[in-house]
Amino acid sequence: MASNKSARVAARRRQQNLPYRTKVKTLVTSARAAAQSGDAGAAEQAAKAAIIALDRAAQKGTLHRGNAARRKSRIARQANAAKAKS
Repeated sequence: MASNKSARVAARRRQQNLPYRTKVKTLVTSARAAAQSGDAGAAEQAAKAAIIALDRAAQKGTLHRGNAARRKSRIARQANAAKAKS
């Protein structure tokens, strides 16, 4: 069982990390949707925004840097596929 102090710290960190996680999830979803729509310009813009948010979340410690790198790679691959398709 966690001590009272570690429970308070964990709750505070969860609250601090929540906006970054929410923004990342939203932008990653929009980037994937833009890539699937086939619009290369929109896919590139959305991918850039998602990559910036992932970098920021990794820098803040909200996401592990490997997790952020993996997500960035997948988004870039999808955006490039949409660009090649159009």
